[in-house]
Amino acid sequence: MRACRSVLTTPAAPSQLLAADHEIVYAPSAAVLLALRGGQAPAPAASESVAVLADPVFEASDPRVRGGREEGAEAPATSALSRAAASLGRTGFARLPFSRREADWIASEVPPEALLRATDFEASRALVAGGALDQRQVIHFATHGVLETEHPDLSGLVLSLVDEQGRSRDGFLRMPEVYNLHLSARVVVLSACQTALGREVRGEGLMGLTRGFLYAGARAVVASLWQVDDESTPELMKRFYRGMLKEKRRPADALRLAQLEMSRDKRWSAPFYWAGFVLQGEWR
Repeated sequence: MRACRSVLTTPAAPSQLLAADHEIVYAPSAAVLLALRGGQAPAPAASESVAVLADPVFEASDPRVRGGREEGAEAPATSALSRAAASLGRTGFARLPFSRREADWIASEVPPEALLRATDFEASRALVAGGALDQRQVIHFATHGVLETEHPDLSGLVLSLVDEQGRSRDGFLRMPEVYNLHLSARVVVLSACQTALGREVRGEGLMGLTRGFLYAGARAVVASLWQVDDESTPELMKRFYRGMLKEKRRPADALRLAQLEMSRDKRWSAPFYWAGFVLQGEWR
């Protein structure tokens, strides 16, 4: 049921999506909701302070790397990332060119003075760990996500794994590090695969990246339930951010309307393209 709630229909009209008239928000547990309600809501601002991290550099063979690296050269991954990738049967991470489109569209809706746009090598773990996101009201990650349900501490987000010269650097933002962040965001968007999933803990819900960002101070998190499509996701995010930043809608309402728009578009009408993203946390 959790994986299908975006495509639930109304009892009275089975052909009508429930989201046509209702915002759908998931609360991980009553304890999480109480903790969110106990915190102080971010003060409204004339313009959102937004951070976007997108299109990181994963390999030394990437054309953005300087110094004439040999074709096919790869940077060695960190130990934790290597273990996590191996458990998923992966040997590396391909570039996500459409994630840059996400960054461009979001940037077009935000005044330059309110925007932190980190792409290429700047989309780094060091940027996050250094506190650059702490006071941002909206935080957007467009990159690869790693889900490890047996060993949740190996779950995380993959940011730039090499520097400008192709030298390896630690770009794996692991879940324990997420828990230790100090955020004040009203919404964090994890535009990566399966970021809404995690390990089921009885009475507490799923323990994963979403829970980590809520614990770190985010009021709500938009995350994905399955392997999302690299081309359709920027289309969904464009509609979502237009609703949230330009039309000043609540995140849940902006996501609802973006998904409805996608469902009416012939190219993206299949639920696979738009129903995978859900909002968890505070809905008010």
